[in-house]
Amino acid sequence: MSDKMKEQYSHKISATEEIFKKIHAGDRIFIATGCGEPQYLVHKLVDYVESNPKAFFDTEILHVWTLGVAPYTDEKFRQNFRHNSFFISHNTRDAVNEGRADYTPVFLTDVPNLFRRRQVSIDVALIQTSPPDERGYVSLGVSLDIIKAAIESASLVIAQVNRYMPRVHGETFIHVNDIDYLVPFDEPLLEYRPLTVPEHIASKIGGYVARIIEDGDTIQVGYGSVPNAVLASLTEKKHLGVHTDLLGDGLVELMKRGVVDNSRKTINRGKTVASYCMASRETYEYINDHPGIEFKEIDYTNNPLVIAQNHNMVAINSALEVDLTGQATAESIGKTFYSGIGGHTSFIRGAALSPGGKTILALQSTTRDGETSRIVPFLREGAGVTLTRGDVQYVVTEYGIAYLHGKNIRERAMSLIAIAHPKFRPWLIEEAKKLSLIYKDQAFMPGEKGEYPEHLETYRTTGHGLSIFIRPVKISDEPLIKDFFYSLSDKSLYRRFLTIRRYMPHEELQKHFVVIDYTREMILLAVKTYLGHEVITGMAQYCIDESALSAEASIVVRDDFQCKGIGLELLSYLTSVAKKQGLQTFTADVMPENQAVLRLIEKLGLEWERKWNDGTFFVKLKL
Repeated sequence: MSDKMKEQYSHKISATEEIFKKIHAGDRIFIATGCGEPQYLVHKLVDYVESNPKAFFDTEILHVWTLGVAPYTDEKFRQNFRHNSFFISHNTRDAVNEGRADYTPVFLTDVPNLFRRRQVSIDVALIQTSPPDERGYVSLGVSLDIIKAAIESASLVIAQVNRYMPRVHGETFIHVNDIDYLVPFDEPLLEYRPLTVPEHIASKIGGYVARIIEDGDTIQVGYGSVPNAVLASLTEKKHLGVHTDLLGDGLVELMKRGVVDNSRKTINRGKTVASYCMASRETYEYINDHPGIEFKEIDYTNNPLVIAQNHNMVAINSALEVDLTGQATAESIGKTFYSGIGGHTSFIRGAALSPGGKTILALQSTTRDGETSRIVPFLREGAGVTLTRGDVQYVVTEYGIAYLHGKNIRERAMSLIAIAHPKFRPWLIEEAKKLSLIYKDQAFMPGEKGEYPEHLETYRTTGHGLSIFIRPVKISDEPLIKDFFYSLSDKSLYRRFLTIRRYMPHEELQKHFVVIDYTREMILLAVKTYLGHEVITGMAQYCIDESALSAEASIVVRDDFQCKGIGLELLSYLTSVAKKQGLQTFTADVMPENQAVLRLIEKLGLEWERKWNDGTFFVKLKL
């Protein structure tokens, strides 16, 4: 703050010791959020009480989230301060769980109205702003969220004026006349650098998330190390938009790269809309006076009805635990309060209401030490259910994607087990059996034999221009394969099985088509996805005869997808996989009227021969 401004607003500038004398016993003191926390004011307030322990008693400190130190939670200040948090941070977690501080579970979008209706009254607001401009306006900068409502409600507003605070466009501006005291003090803003996710895990999760997000989508990215880390995998996307509460380094990096241009947003087109920023100094410099960024109050950004107005809205968040029925907690670990409700649920529900919207929970399959699975049979006793079974659509870990929407409990459980860490899958299978969540005879292939060969996943375009995804079968595919078989005509079934199969029971599906030993056999599926739901269009399979380095092969394509090049792509890729496994020949029994398969073999361009054998052709193909 320049000397000229200090002179201009000298009537509002006073020593903190004099200002704090205005605070009374029992007052509620609001402190600005996250990286906007006025560190100097907080330390001065604590110093004041330490020097004057009888200055006031039983004041309540209201905070959304603190990145800085929280000295007011110290036991020695228990008669002076009682902390009440709307979202628990690392610095206040012990105090809350030991009963020395309070936690108020609430959707952040509801908090401004609590202040304005005086349901939660504010007496004193400690905020941080940019220096005033020539018209007397300051910016709340990196933290708008609920602060404006707190200012409007407070009887006493004290602002730390800091030249490091960026001026952010949107609703961040207030006039100096609305501030009672100005305390000029320049200091670097708090920076938020989330814990790093191991690069190989972040890359895997990010790759799966990138499959779900499409060009032109509008995205929200929640708090946590995993959501922020996956953004690095979106650099090849185009024309993304942003409507979020939290603006972090990852989203700003996408803006710098031109990936985010907000050109296709349904509302606030051309603008990145957020409510607060927790990031690095470089990001604070980037958002300063940026005309393409607008901050709005949290009851706008987090309102599900506003969020839903963005077509193709994608909410990317995380969770502490997800259970096999689809419930998720992002706020507590069992009975231990860990974070808070925040904006998580609001964005998930808003995105679900959006035309073309999607919701994603992205999480590492285990805790950081690898000792605990984040996918569990049921949420632990005492855990807060942040997302109900009806809220969750996609769950993503480094082991794949589970799509839960519209699936029954058995299908959900198997889909989530398939993306759990391999070392926990046998335990999850057994627990799910005990709880009657899955078939009592559900089989499982442990270790290398049953480890899904993700590296074999591939995208292909047929000669007819049809794009298909080819992947190995998964343990969770039984419902899809069941639907596939029952979609086949009698003719297709006869050509595949040399008999008409009118019944495909669970036992046979599991034994021959789902729970397979990948080291001895392979089943490749050609898949199309419709609104998150996969449909199998073709299946190719081989089973190895190790004594001859040969395998018996078969292929079948769904009737309504025949003659579109799927069979050729499947068989070609199956031979490629077999070659890499060291196989030398394929064999098959082919009905004489099944000329389509014989033509496929010819198109492969490999050496082959056929012999008549008791009503069928015995075909041998050299790989």
